[in-house]
Amino acid sequence: MDKILIIDDSHLQAEALKQILENDYEITVSHTAEDGLRNAKSGVYSLILLDIIMPDINGFLILEQLQETFLTKYIPVILITCLNDERNEERGLSLGAVDYIVKPFKPVIVKARVNTHIKLFRYQMRFRRQAMFDELTGIANRRNYSTESLKKWRESIRLGLPFTICMIDVDKFKVYNDTFGHPAGDQILIAVAKAVSSYMHRATDFFARYGGEEFVMILIGNDAESSYKYLKKIRQAIEDLHLPHAPSTAKWVTVSIGGITLTPKEGDQYENFLKIADNMLYDAKEYGRNMVVWSNNGQEQWREK
Repeated sequence: MDKILIIDDSHLQAEALKQILENDYEITVSHTAEDGLRNAKSGVYSLILLDIIMPDINGFLILEQLQETFLTKYIPVILITCLNDERNEERGLSLGAVDYIVKPFKPVIVKARVNTHIKLFRYQMRFRRQAMFDELTGIANRRNYSTESLKKWRESIRLGLPFTICMIDVDKFKVYNDTFGHPAGDQILIAVAKAVSSYMHRATDFFARYGGEEFVMILIGNDAESSYKYLKKIRQAIEDLHLPHAPSTAKWVTVSIGGITLTPKEGDQYENFLKIADNMLYDAKEYGRNMVVWSNNGQEQWREK
């Protein structure tokens, strides 16, 4: 059931809206701007009904804050108002509101407009997910990675936390495709993505398909040694799947992994360290594949076997 947030200081009006909608939606009511913004930032709502006239802060300012916050910027907002004039309507729409409901409101109009914007929100969320996730494996895609990597990089700088960049590549994947065919190769990519994802339990962890048979992972807060050990477990877990490879190449499907852990500071460029992670992956291939090669912020290199 979709969730709707009502932000309205009038208990009577909020209750009336709730009664109109509660049979079809899960309703939360906030009577102050502060409480409304806090609830909205949970990111669970499909629609917000916002009164323009609030005692502590007017609805236009609340709308601006909703539009400026990542977790709320895509949630449609319908303004509830008695200000039935073009100037205020234009202002609300220019700030990002999707519609207006003018008081005194009619239940049939409220239901119709809410239903319309809920349906549009569902469609947009499906489209946005398709645009940001890899169709084959279901994990984040390259576009998603481009956004998230820089966001996490800035967060790591701000908090002074270790930052890990890791590249993962399926060994001799072209040989596998040539031997078993591309549909079988797709199943290998799905299996690898699933195996790696099963090890990721923190909200700060990020894993994406970088392209072809290559994947990228970002960790925040892990030091170099713990990241290195963690990725060795993942490499072993993929080998332990015992997915048969081309007999002339290797017994099982394996991956090579290269990465770097550092604590970035202002002025450091993410792309420079991504290149180091890619070099570590190249070294893992050169040293014989099916191994992890790690850089401790360029000071020393660790590798398995």
